[in-house]
Amino acid sequence: MATETHDAVEGAAHAAESAGMPQLDFSTWGNQIFWLIVTLVVIYLILTKIALPRVGAVLADRAGTIANDIAAAEELKQKAKEAEAAYDKALADARAEASRIVEATKAEINEELKAATAKADEEIAAKAAESAKAIDEIRAGAAEAAETVAKDTAAELVAALGFTPKDDEIEGAVSERLKG
Repeated sequence: MATETHDAVEGAAHAAESAGMPQLDFSTWGNQIFWLIVTLVVIYLILTKIALPRVGAVLADRAGTIANDIAAAEELKQKAKEAEAAYDKALADARAEASRIVEATKAEINEELKAATAKADEEIAAKAAESAKAIDEIRAGAAEAAETVAKDTAAELVAALGFTPKDDEIEGAVSERLKG
């Protein structure tokens, strides 16, 4: 039985050699390990000498670009803040100037209004004085006219009653009556 087992193992090994995978053949493992190590060293050298420096350079460029962009954004943000502050200052100055102009215009209008009011008051006073003078003249003329009409009317009434009117008596009576 030992011979059969040994023969079976040899037959299985021979069958594995002829039909099996060469990677699993223990007789070629040394050669496979050597080429695996050579391949790994070559891949390591290619990666460290060619690929990784390029990737590192690209990453460094990206980091530099990002840092520059962030710095530029900070600078633009600061400029925007300064521009906003300048705008706010200009707006405040414009509002103050507008307020000053409004106040100056109000003061000027008030002065013009005072001058126009004073002129109008003077004109009204002059017209009132002229009117008062005219009214006084009319009153004086009316009083004289009333006195003349009263004297004439009294003389006519006395004549109508059949008496002869005396001018000095009629003037005295009319004057006395007009006084009070």
